[in-house]
Amino acid sequence: MKKLIALLTLITVFISCTKENATPETPVNENVDTTTTMVQVMGSFINGPYGTVSGSAEIRKEFDGDFILALTNMKISNGPDLHVYLSKEVQPVNFIDLGKLKSTVGNQVYAISGSPNFTEYKYALIHCQQYNHLFGSTELK
Repeated sequence: MKKLIALLTLITVFISCTKENATPETPVNENVDTTTTMVQVMGSFINGPYGTVSGSAEIRKEFDGDFILALTNMKISNGPDLHVYLSKEVQPVNFIDLGKLKSTVGNQVYAISGSPNFTEYKYALIHCQQYNHLFGSTELK
């Protein structure tokens, strides 16, 4: 009986944490001004082992020298603590965390601080930080 209670408690905590940390599903429509930015590299997402992702990513250089990552036509299965990474590898070891995923649907823009070497940081990832699960990736070329 004690094992059953412990198991039910564990399941309840897991479900509560997953719901509390779920990514918003309200569509986001952040647009990039294509007259003031230039595409540096781009790619189309493929699914990871723990989720489904479709859409594309572009790293764009703004005329002031700053870089942004634009995610376009995104559709992502939901999960807790989803983040957007630029990474040197598909399974992130050396990465730049651009922040929490804003929504599982739509167009999103993320600022990239500094000037990373995009021949090294050549992957954009949707990654569950809490459980270290890859939802999707694209190689940026």
